[in-house]
Amino acid sequence: MAQAAWKRPGSPIGRKGPRKAHPKYKRRLGERWTTEELRQLRSLARQNTPTGVLSLKLGRPPAAIRSKAQREGISLRPVNRSPYNRRRRG
Repeated sequence: MAQAAWKRPGSPIGRKGPRKAHPKYKRRLGERWTTEELRQLRSLARQNTPTGVLSLKLGRPPAAIRSKAQREGISLRPVNRSPYNRRRRG
């Protein structure tokens, strides 16, 4: 008896998540962070660099950058924004 099309290997139907991992990040999967990478992460975070740009520069997924920054105590939040969306009305 033939298998249903969605049950065959390689079929994208019924699968959750992305179809394949981003090839740029695949080669860095599970690799330890070097001290030079941490130094670069700290300096780029101080310059208010977005997480997407950080991921391209460091060659790691955005989720890995966010988790490493949290573990190291590095804030990725931009410093030039006012808290609670308060704006002066004049």
